[in-house]
Amino acid sequence: MQQLKLTQKLLQKLSPQQILLMKLLQVPSVALDQRIKQEIEENPALEDVSQEMGEEDSSDELSHEAEEAEDGKNEDEFDLSDYMQDDETPEYRMQTNNYPEEDKKDIPYANTISFYEMLQSQLGDAGFTDDQRVIAETIIGNIDDSGYLDRDIESIVDDLAFTQGLITKAEEVEKVLEEIQKFEPAGVGGRNLQECLMIQLKKKDLSDPFIKMAIRILDRHFDAFTKKHYDKILKKLEIGEEALKSAIDEILKLNPKPGNSLSETAKTNYYIIPDFIISSEEGELVLSLNSKNAPDLRLNRTYREMLENYSMAHKKSKKDKEAMQFVKQKIDSARWFIDAIKQRQHTLFITMQAILEFQYDYFMTGDDTKLHPMILKDIADRVNLDISTISRVANSKYVQTSFGTILLKTLFSESLKTDSGEDVSTKEVKKILSNMIEGEDKKKPMTDEQLVVYLKEKGYQIARRTVAKYREQLNIPVARLRKEL
Repeated sequence: MQQLKLTQKLLQKLSPQQILLMKLLQVPSVALDQRIKQEIEENPALEDVSQEMGEEDSSDELSHEAEEAEDGKNEDEFDLSDYMQDDETPEYRMQTNNYPEEDKKDIPYANTISFYEMLQSQLGDAGFTDDQRVIAETIIGNIDDSGYLDRDIESIVDDLAFTQGLITKAEEVEKVLEEIQKFEPAGVGGRNLQECLMIQLKKKDLSDPFIKMAIRILDRHFDAFTKKHYDKILKKLEIGEEALKSAIDEILKLNPKPGNSLSETAKTNYYIIPDFIISSEEGELVLSLNSKNAPDLRLNRTYREMLENYSMAHKKSKKDKEAMQFVKQKIDSARWFIDAIKQRQHTLFITMQAILEFQYDYFMTGDDTKLHPMILKDIADRVNLDISTISRVANSKYVQTSFGTILLKTLFSESLKTDSGEDVSTKEVKKILSNMIEGEDKKKPMTDEQLVVYLKEKGYQIARRTVAKYREQLNIPVARLRKEL
């Protein structure tokens, strides 16, 4: 049996304007320009006047005409004057640091061929038969960006039979692969790191005793070499430390990823456009917004005039009323977008200003050890905004400083208490840990247990597993792999 019930609920709903603002907050400056262009294309009532700075504004005249037209309005009509006023210069335009025109130069790009094009270009000089060339092209097609052959020989034999209709043997594919391994860059076509390094060494002066020794190390003691068990290698080869060091130096000169040096040149270059600029003026830090990609926006004059003409007409047909409603909706939408852009810039500015004040010592020096523990709530409380809003501001935004351009969210970190009860940033501890490892004796690198002891001597009470976690986050290997001769 169905029953009707009357219930009361308290719900929080976001208006379209709030949703628009939240979306715009997430957009970094580098992508804002495209977002504005998209809005202008979709809404003809919005226009970009950044190229019309010399044009006289006739908004006062239009507003005066609008006032005269109000006498003929019906009570159910909207206030036309709300739609006839041009926006004043937004406050954020007064606090920006735009790049000067002379800095807008074309960036030259090198005219280079890709890694695969370079390999293909060497096929003609290899003296391959028609069948061997087909095999070679298949092999090259299976070489990854790092320069390694990532498919086994038997699978390539099957590929050739099914896709090319070429029946061949593994021995023939191996023979062609050996020729490709003679191509440049040295080491290309290796099936693993050991083979890649061996290919490079065999292209060197084989009369050099240290090159010969390096080949023996990779051929017979590769596992001990990768694990830096140098004592085992010394015992097996019956050589001194200096000779081993010279042989290993030859190995360290090799390129473990021969394809990367070439493939990188073919990749797109990305340039960071900072959202904020912090500069020093008379010893004080000053924050400004980069609005390079935020042009001046206003309501389209033609649409305002259309609305005025419709309003002044004493007799309005159904079509006139529908047209006026359409124009009103477009102008409303344009106003919302302009207001959202203003609010976005205001929110960005006050949030970054709070971060600057919170981390003033860090921005003055660029020293990571000066970073104070800071979480999203710390800034949210200062600017009276929601934590989610601060998160949107911090995400994908960059600040330009005298010591580099920094991703904003990397400034946030948890706190850790010292012996004296002082709260310090985990970034500060990581910096100290990094400095300790950098300055250690590489012949006897410090273990995680030793690092714990040193940190405790400096007043940081940290468990060994925490040190291991921080070390991994810094991409620093364990002590055994940091050992050098």
